Amino acid sequence: MPERRTVALVTLGCARNEVDSEELAGRLEADGWELVEDAEDADVAVVNTCGFVEAAKKDSVDALLEANDLKGHGRTQAVVAVGCMAERYGKELAEALPEADGVLGFDDYADISDRLQTILSGGVHASHTPRDRRKLLPISPAERQDSAAEVALPGHAPADLPDGLAPASGPRAPLRRRLDGSPVASVKLASGCDRRCSFCAIPSFRGSFISRRPSDVLNETRWLAEQGVKEIMLVSENNTSYGKDLGDIRLLESLLPELAEVDGIERVRVSYLQPAEMRPGLIDVLTSTPKVVPYFDLSFQHSAPAVLRSMRRFGDTDRFLELLDTIRGKAPEAGVRSNFIVGFPGETEADLAELERFLNGARLDAIGVFGYSDEEGTEAATYDNKLDEDVVAERLARVSRLAEELVSQRAEERVGQTVRVLVESVDGDEGAYGRAAHQAPETDGQVLFTNGENLTVGLMVDAKVVGTEGVDLVAEALPGSLACTEEAAR
Repeated sequence: MPERRTVALVTLGCARNEVDSEELAGRLEADGWELVEDAEDADVAVVNTCGFVEAAKKDSVDALLEANDLKGHGRTQAVVAVGCMAERYGKELAEALPEADGVLGFDDYADISDRLQTILSGGVHASHTPRDRRKLLPISPAERQDSAAEVALPGHAPADLPDGLAPASGPRAPLRRRLDGSPVASVKLASGCDRRCSFCAIPSFRGSFISRRPSDVLNETRWLAEQGVKEIMLVSENNTSYGKDLGDIRLLESLLPELAEVDGIERVRVSYLQPAEMRPGLIDVLTSTPKVVPYFDLSFQHSAPAVLRSMRRFGDTDRFLELLDTIRGKAPEAGVRSNFIVGFPGETEADLAELERFLNGARLDAIGVFGYSDEEGTEAATYDNKLDEDVVAERLARVSRLAEELVSQRAEERVGQTVRVLVESVDGDEGAYGRAAHQAPETDGQVLFTNGENLTVGLMVDAKVVGTEGVDLVAEALPGSLACTEEAAR
């Protein structure tokens, strides 16, 4: 009988990392590893790190150190780093953090079982050497699909059976294993990014933009529906570019209705949209397709023209407000969220006032605000006109206060409305929680039910908003929805 091998995956960072972890889980389980939830119960703890900003890197290091502390006190024998931070720094991370027994890059994912077995057996697998992953694919997007099989693309793993061996009916299981029972799951639409924002290092370690084929996205969505998933969220570094390397930049507009028709899927959400790439046709599909929620995760970053140009981005306050007017003209209650960087090199008080003008006029449902800090390897890190750290901190606090006030006001505008809510948590002590169409998982607030006694996780219910708690809504499930839930329970 083969020796029992256990592994736990600890995931940090964004939804894209969550998909990558579930692919790693699928590979490991297929090779006989037993997946466990807690690192202390695992022979190997695999930490899927984030390498985006300093705070995320610190969280990743802390998670690795915390897992390392388990060694000698329980089952855990090895701690391995994977993910963006491991890919970005490789040997440098291994030298700085000897507590990690292995630092594996994306190229190791296909052989993750062998890598972990080597480390668990006391062997050493050389930490990977970082490289600019933008150079692994052709410059021309049209030529990339032919090279895709030669490049590691986390989250793009094909189904675990060849076409000729696919089951006669039902979706083929993707090389993925769900790590929780949530009714929501992310699906990779693409990987990488061709934009060259001066503050962002992601393209250097995630690579150039490459789309997944629609058939793979559909197959994975059908499989997730069979696992009980009710909402899928399409993720990538830039969803508005989907299809450009497949010969059709409007491919997302045709894919979304197909995803919405998958049996069992009640809600389709698209994240990570670039304002400069928004198309009228895409807005139409996002605001008019049943089950596709009118949700716009728009990466504005700033609204002062001078700052945006320095960021290597496009737009200004008035054009951004016009875009939002267009969206709300088609779907008045559409959800809109965005992130912003304050204290960017060269940002003036006038620039900050322009950003505040935009925020006051935009009526955003959720706002993330970050203070600028240098990211090594980026163009902005070489700029001379840096602001003092205390100035950046003051501006961060100032805009964060404004953002908190504005999203609370926007939530209050929804009082009296009826919203469709996916129930995600039912707890005897904390009550029942869920999310409305304008709320993405973990980032945009939630809905607290005043009468959630008969609700169960995974149900879609109509509820009337009766109050707010900051960005969160307080709602009462409507009698018709409760009757439906009771019928479903029977």
